Amino acid sequence: MDWSAAMAEEIRRLLARHLPGYEVRVIDRLGEGQDNAAYEVNGELVVRQSKAGDPTERGEAVEREAALLAVLSEVSPLPVPRPVLVVPEAGVLAYPKLPGLPLNRHPVPEPARLAAPLGAFLSALHTLRVPRVEDLVPRDAYPLRDLKEEAEGDYAEIAGRLPAEERALVEEFLAAEAPADPETLTFCHNDLGSEHVLVDVATSAVTGVIDWTDAAVADPAYDLALVYRDLGPAVLARTLEHYQGGLDDAARERLLFYARCALLEDVAYGLRTGIAPYAEAGLAHLRRTFS
Repeated sequence: MDWSAAMAEEIRRLLARHLPGYEVRVIDRLGEGQDNAAYEVNGELVVRQSKAGDPTERGEAVEREAALLAVLSEVSPLPVPRPVLVVPEAGVLAYPKLPGLPLNRHPVPEPARLAAPLGAFLSALHTLRVPRVEDLVPRDAYPLRDLKEEAEGDYAEIAGRLPAEERALVEEFLAAEAPADPETLTFCHNDLGSEHVLVDVATSAVTGVIDWTDAAVADPAYDLALVYRDLGPAVLARTLEHYQGGLDDAARERLLFYARCALLEDVAYGLRTGIAPYAEAGLAHLRRTFS
């Protein structure tokens, strides 16, 4: 039995045990990121398994995420997953499938229409009182100087794949000093790439936000940075028109810094692992992001 067949059998076993009476007809693999692998059951239930190496760590992570999602369902203006099954010992969390398709693979005809809901969504997250979530998520205060060193390593991996003009843009960025670290942290999704934003393509509407594995008390500029990286400056500008979290000049500088570091990380990860969408999107957006 190969790995995929073994996982399908594991999902059937878990659902039979924890959701008695639920008939499993078909299991499809949705995709895999750095933290999780996701599967769809009967076209209606998403089953996600943590890829963390330690079983205790996996179990604690899914329990915290389930508790966090309960909080978010009260405050988020956009739909978020609502777990119906949490199996800590297997590192598994399952929830009814949200409507819509991942934005990274299904671009919308009018991306400007995404801005208002994303601005309202990020406002709700970034103004959520930290004590409500501080026992459920870590603090992510990674020094920007260290992040720049990681970006330099990522660039070393991918430089040979870039044309000379793009290499010059990246090297100019890496030659500059990292911005000062943020003074204030808020609750953040902390991985708001377009792969985690669901959309109705026909109406260019946001239908949900998924994958809260990396949620943290962190720099709110990072959430906005991924909007910039994946959707570009025009959508970011419109998003900020609906954003109530505040963004001063220092935060804007960090936003650009994060976007560029995150893009290099995605390209390197995609090329290293063969997960093409990460590399393809990063390479397509590199000139725009570094200009």
